[in-house]
Amino acid sequence: MTQHPITPTPELIEQWMQDHATKYDLARQAARWGSDQELEACCDWVKSKQTYWAHDELRAARRPKQLSLKKQAMQVLLECGYTLDGRMELEAEDIDIIHRALEQIND
Repeated sequence: MTQHPITPTPELIEQWMQDHATKYDLARQAARWGSDQELEACCDWVKSKQTYWAHDELRAARRPKQLSLKKQAMQVLLECGYTLDGRMELEAEDIDIIHRALEQIND
């Protein structure tokens, strides 16, 4: 049987098993690793074809960097809705983001 080109080494699997408490955490780690390997293979393929596509743009589009907590809070404030009497409407998760951002500010 031929091994698939994107296969973690036994050592890597052992490391994951030590690092992750549940089988669900382990499954998520393996899925993340596999998708990252596939993305890199796609970027290498695009680069080898020397097309007008930019492999860095492909990587950035498929693995966007998460916004900092400060930027997430600013985005929440900029995108929040308002009631007819001018009060902000925020969801519980939006309030949590703002709360966590404020906690990081030094007094």
